[in-house]
Amino acid sequence: MSTTIVHLVRHGEVHNPTRILYGRMPGYHLSSRGVSQAARTAKSFAGHDVAYLGVSPMQRAQETARPFAEVTGLEVETDELINEAENQFEGLRTKGWRSQLWNPVRWRLMVNPMLPSWGEAYTDIAGRMMDAVERARRVAEGHEAILVSHQLPIVMVQRTARGLPLAHAGRECDLASVTSLVFRDDQITDIFYTTPAKEI
Repeated sequence: MSTTIVHLVRHGEVHNPTRILYGRMPGYHLSSRGVSQAARTAKSFAGHDVAYLGVSPMQRAQETARPFAEVTGLEVETDELINEAENQFEGLRTKGWRSQLWNPVRWRLMVNPMLPSWGEAYTDIAGRMMDAVERARRVAEGHEAILVSHQLPIVMVQRTARGLPLAHAGRECDLASVTSLVFRDDQITDIFYTTPAKEI
């Protein structure tokens, strides 16, 4: 029986002075704090038996992956399956009293938060993410793999692994956090969550 661990790492803090929902928009890179967060979390993998490093194509994820490549000595493999979720609110302020979601013209997109109706379906995100996790598990079988992704896609994996409904209210997925799936052969037996960069 082989043990394989697939670690899902959320990218570090993004430079976003206008505080919009940037989603898959290009040009959003890590802030200086985000760079430090990525370095701290990458350092926590020193000495680990990592055999695969998969990364979302988004700039913030690619930048987060750089110190992981240095620590592990691995080449970065860009993986479209672990990309950010599609969202029709990209480019808008979505939080606080200045949220642009108060505009009635956008309410038609908010009729069903269980799907959700404003973006990529939770089931589709979970499906592609679990496909990526399985591919990483096979490539790194008997070792460890790291996938650098985004908050919602990682939460979809967490909830799938725990047998929870995909629709949700709260999320446990801090910046530069690590969600680790432990496999015995091809079955998930444990899931752990850590925040190596919490103090940054």
